[in-house]
Amino acid sequence: MFSRPFRFGPRVAIPTVGLLLGLAAIVSAQRPGRNAAYPQIDIAPVFNAQNELVQPKAFREWIFIGAPITPHGLNNGKANFPEFHNVYVQPAAFKAYRATGKWPEGTMMVKELQLVDGPAENPDGSRLEASGRGYFPGKVAGLDVAVKDSKRFTKSKNWGYFNFNHAPPPYLAAAAERPVAECAGCHIANAHEDMVYVKIYKPILDPLPAK
Repeated sequence: MFSRPFRFGPRVAIPTVGLLLGLAAIVSAQRPGRNAAYPQIDIAPVFNAQNELVQPKAFREWIFIGAPITPHGLNNGKANFPEFHNVYVQPAAFKAYRATGKWPEGTMMVKELQLVDGPAENPDGSRLEASGRGYFPGKVAGLDVAVKDSKRFTKSKNWGYFNFNHAPPPYLAAAAERPVAECAGCHIANAHEDMVYVKIYKPILDPLPAK
């Protein structure tokens, strides 16, 4: 069929299976968002040279676990946290908690504050919408993040707390850990489990019941 003998080109060294696996492991470890210190986490917290937490990106694409609200109108006009607190966690942290009942190292709980939409139509601060009388979310106005790292946050029961400004976006690019008395202290004294008010989020953390 051929008019001349078929010849192979220059010899090419074929990597061994072991080498290929090793290269794959390196690539996996270097994927954006991964950190060997947090092996269970897909989107790891990042700290800069000043030990500040870098603002997590695209957190609204994470798993939403709840939005508690304690409005002024139901707290004599002096609620400590009058906004909706929209709370998100990384997908891997969410799956790990469902599987084990524990938040893994590197868990980030992002709390974006969302104001109550106004103006209020009733003394308790509520107003009417097509669905009825209630409290309805308005503009976002702040960002807080809690990070679990038992080696980094030894003075606050394994969690560090960061405030990226209580104002409309854009939020701060990075934030320093807040003093224990300012944030962690309340969680130490009152949180239901592992510094988290987990009972508030259980309806979403728990899987839907099977038929």
